Amino acid sequence: MEIMRYSLDLRMKAVKHRLKQSCSCADTAKVFDVGRSTVQNWVQKYQETGDLSDKPLHRGFKKIDPEKLRTYVKEHQDATQQEIADEFHCSNQAVSKALKRLNITRKKKRAATKNGMKRKERPMRKH
Repeated sequence: MEIMRYSLDLRMKAVKHRLKQSCSCADTAKVFDVGRSTVQNWVQKYQETGDLSDKPLHRGFKKIDPEKLRTYVKEHQDATQQEIADEFHCSNQAVSKALKRLNITRKKKRAATKNGMKRKERPMRKH
C-alpha cells in the first residue's frame, strides 16, 4: 500500500500563502483544497524545522526475523505455512507476506494423480 502525499511544491505554496497573506488555516485550506488540520501541521512543521520534506519511510519486518525465517525454510523444506506460523508464533498471513518480501516461493506441485500414477505413466485410453 502506497501512501499518497502532497507534493513539496504544493506544501510550500500553502505555507507561504498562510504566513504572507495572514490568512487563516481554514481559508488557506479552501484555496489549496486540502484539510485545515493538514495546513496547520505544515505550518507548524515549517516553523519548527524550516523544512517540509518527507521523512523517509522505514518499513521492516515486525514479527519475523528474515534471517531466521530463511534458515528455517532451508532446514524444513516440507514445512507448510501453518507450521512455520506456529514455529514463529504468528499468523499464516504474516508468514506469507514475509516469504513474499524474501522472494521465497512455497508453491508445491503435485507429482501424482489421485490413484498414485504420474501423468506420463498412465496408459492411453483407446476409444
